[in-house]
Amino acid sequence: MILNITPSARDYLSTMTENNGSKYVYLNVRGGACSGFKYEWNFTDDAAKGTVIDDILVLDAMAEMFVFGCTVDYVRELGGSYLTVKNPNATAQCGCGESFAV
Repeated sequence: MILNITPSARDYLSTMTENNGSKYVYLNVRGGACSGFKYEWNFTDDAAKGTVIDDILVLDAMAEMFVFGCTVDYVRELGGSYLTVKNPNATAQCGCGESFAV
């Protein structure tokens, strides 16, 4: 599989699409962040924008090479909760975890 989604992330993404009125969450990778690339999250109803994963996430076609083998997880901590992408291909990551280098 191109990208794995944990059960907690899938539940969270489902809740977000229901609350937003969209069919899918859209994940893209853009250049220009402090470590080189950053994950960009959005909503879409257009499955043709990329690859549909677990009927909840549309992965941008150009982003596939950057996130191949990654795991999307939803983390709950005392200070808050957030989506994270565990990227085994990243050679560097910024302190906040939102940008990476390959």
